[in-house]
Amino acid sequence: MGENFGGAAGVLGSIVEVMSDVPYTNDLETLQEWVGRSETVVERVSAQWCQKLENTLGRESVLADGDALPPLWHFIMHLGSVPMAGIGSDGHPKRGRFLPPVALPRRMWAGGRFTFDGQICLGDEVTKTSTIDKIEMKTGRSGSLCFVTVKHDLSVGGELRISEEQDLVYREDPDPAASKPQPKPAPTDADFSQVVTPSEVMLFRYSALTFNSHRIHYDRTYAREVEGYEALVFQGPLTATLLADLATAETGQPIGAFSFRGMSPLFDSDPFTISGKRDGDSVELWATAPGGGLAMQAHAELATLES
Repeated sequence: MGENFGGAAGVLGSIVEVMSDVPYTNDLETLQEWVGRSETVVERVSAQWCQKLENTLGRESVLADGDALPPLWHFIMHLGSVPMAGIGSDGHPKRGRFLPPVALPRRMWAGGRFTFDGQICLGDEVTKTSTIDKIEMKTGRSGSLCFVTVKHDLSVGGELRISEEQDLVYREDPDPAASKPQPKPAPTDADFSQVVTPSEVMLFRYSALTFNSHRIHYDRTYAREVEGYEALVFQGPLTATLLADLATAETGQPIGAFSFRGMSPLFDSDPFTISGKRDGDSVELWATAPGGGLAMQAHAELATLES
């Protein structure tokens, strides 16, 4: 995903290997050879880097060493990098090193599931171990799809703090003649909502913080003419982070478990709404596109406050 700007980092295993070209393929038997591959990265959580994310979200810089890391803010940590020769035409690193060499051209972060077993604080040294857990080939309305599930375990001092399952999906390029599917309507019975006004600068800043060079987030011509989007694409992980922030802000409780699934894209061109509805210790969350369609759905399980 990106490069580590947040402090001292030790990198082990295949992440330091020189990039080499691996033939891309959609042969499932070949791709299955990547299941079980893992890499480990160690990084100290940077208060300065978290303050930059606060500013990106329109807030003043108040987080400091010793404060709890907000949920999903670990997305700006443990970021890998490759030389420019190792970058593909879409801006992502070429596949075949850690991630499998899937031949389908378009890659998206489709969703994820998280369990928060303990607190990570700014200043902590965090070890992240990532493992390719599952690879599946399927066929959908848009053609062939490849689903890759990556497990991430984040620990402090040998104690597990965050368990994550990340869902990546690879798909074919869009057919310019095909009609775009309409998203299903978003719920309208929210207990609380907030309007998000995106901008090119917000997208740029978040891509910089995550060292995400996927061109759909900053290259408008590429996003429209190659990947078939109407404008710059708002980052799915950023939408999920905003939904998790909304849940903690509105309930005043920490999150014990969280999941999200992207349903349809959001863009930099128009404001959208994030909403939630609480039922006991469960919170249903969603993002609504300007036309009323469901862009993302999420679920949070609240943790009990310590006395």
